Amino acid sequence: MAIVKNVSRAVSQLLQSSGCGCGISTVPVRCIGVSPRQVASDASFHSVSFSESDHPRVLITGGLGQLGVGLAKLLRKRFGKNNVILSDIRKPADNIFYSGPFIYADILDYKNLREIVVNNRITWLFHYSALLSAVGEANVPLARAVNITGLHNVLDIAAEHNLRLFVPSTIGAFGPTSPRDPTPDLCIQRPRTIYGVSKVHAELMGEYYHYRYGLDFRCLRYPGVISADSQPGGGTTDYAVQIFHDAIKTGKFQCNLKPDTRLPMMYIDDCLKATLEVMEAPAEALSMRTYNISAMSFTPEELVQEVQKHVPELQVTFNVDEVRQAIADSWPMNFDDRNARRDWGWKHDYDLPELVATMFSFLG
Repeated sequence: MAIVKNVSRAVSQLLQSSGCGCGISTVPVRCIGVSPRQVASDASFHSVSFSESDHPRVLITGGLGQLGVGLAKLLRKRFGKNNVILSDIRKPADNIFYSGPFIYADILDYKNLREIVVNNRITWLFHYSALLSAVGEANVPLARAVNITGLHNVLDIAAEHNLRLFVPSTIGAFGPTSPRDPTPDLCIQRPRTIYGVSKVHAELMGEYYHYRYGLDFRCLRYPGVISADSQPGGGTTDYAVQIFHDAIKTGKFQCNLKPDTRLPMMYIDDCLKATLEVMEAPAEALSMRTYNISAMSFTPEELVQEVQKHVPELQVTFNVDEVRQAIADSWPMNFDDRNARRDWGWKHDYDLPELVATMFSFLG
């Protein structure tokens, strides 16, 4: 227990150090403060009237990331604001805090997480808590605890309380020995980062719980996700976001990948739509529990050509980062997502021209 508490404390310190740091002056009644041992019983959204046959009760863990916030907004429009609870171990920005129920939830605290599920009658759980590639490689024991031990807690609680569970996977779940063009749903997976290894583990454990205990586990492998709301963070696919900011601010862009490096990409609206669609799909329609999804695949050179249709004076140079290039060369060039399109009708809305036009529309 001491080890788990220490790891939990380290996770909190790590994530809080990179959080928004926004202060909270007033706590609305609808939101809930949680200690590691007790969930407040007088929070108003505990007694919100709703039809369980019409709408699920949703919990999103690790929800303060780009995808969690976007998903909460989408689900609240669909199921009602009070039926979707966003959670994390960081303090949310004011606009997120006041937009709907928010709760503190540490996935390494099994008892607390179980109380949250029981007290709020959760029926759907979206598990976004994870340490991503760069942070994970810098602290492998911490990544192992959050990405694997945290997953085990979620799996056990979901199985015990008959939840429908969604866990995202990633393009990083494949490795240099996987087929790259295209990459099918089922093939060899030997990733070389702790993040990728933990996602393969999540896929296999979720499928095992499904076949062994009947858990309604669902998983999508996301490609690179592009959004105007997020700032580039130095990741391998972040050049596809950086180019828009540089085109607007300076008119000059330096790409750290080779011009012909092809990777699968997706606009965030398509990513969130696919996530909701696979969760709403009838169980009997699913021939597997982990699916590839894709919208487009492009190279930096192809993206530059499309961007220059909007900013013709954009100057582009290529200064290859060998580390990022090695990672990109081990990832799929194209996702084969025919099973998703066949089984539950997946269809993307954004191709490369629509993506570029939308990004410029949002960024000005």
